[in-house]
Amino acid sequence: MDAMIRPGGAGDRPALIEQFLGLNLHEEAIVGNRRTDHAGAEACLEAAEREVAASGGRVLVAERAGRVIGHVFIVMRRDAVFVREALRPYAYVLELFVRAEARGLGIGSALLAEAERFARAQGMARLRIGVLAGNDGAEALYRRSGFAPAVLEMDKPLR
Repeated sequence: MDAMIRPGGAGDRPALIEQFLGLNLHEEAIVGNRRTDHAGAEACLEAAEREVAASGGRVLVAERAGRVIGHVFIVMRRDAVFVREALRPYAYVLELFVRAEARGLGIGSALLAEAERFARAQGMARLRIGVLAGNDGAEALYRRSGFAPAVLEMDKPLR
């Protein structure tokens, strides 16, 4: 992997909007409910930035040859009271994306490794990530990175 992982900054905003649009387009093909307009991508980025800021999380970007090619947004969360106190704090990978032309180069693995380092440094008990059913490539990456299924959420359309 010849990319550099670094903290995201204000100058990365145009690239991040592009990447959020790319993520929405990718997920639209899987679930059929994503906003695929520029304003939707911008709104998604803003919502993710707010959650990162509110939780003391981190935004990291992967850059290669001066171009942002991927990102990970990490937030700090706490499980509900039914979970033992020592296990309640956890880090959550809120957003992870690698541009199509950079997939298969280890960028996603590197971003996840940095997310794990950050979570450990914050004293988190666990690192979690969600994956859409049918996003087989992402699920395979997460399993290779040491993630295992923990919760199964199911959806029933009502209209």
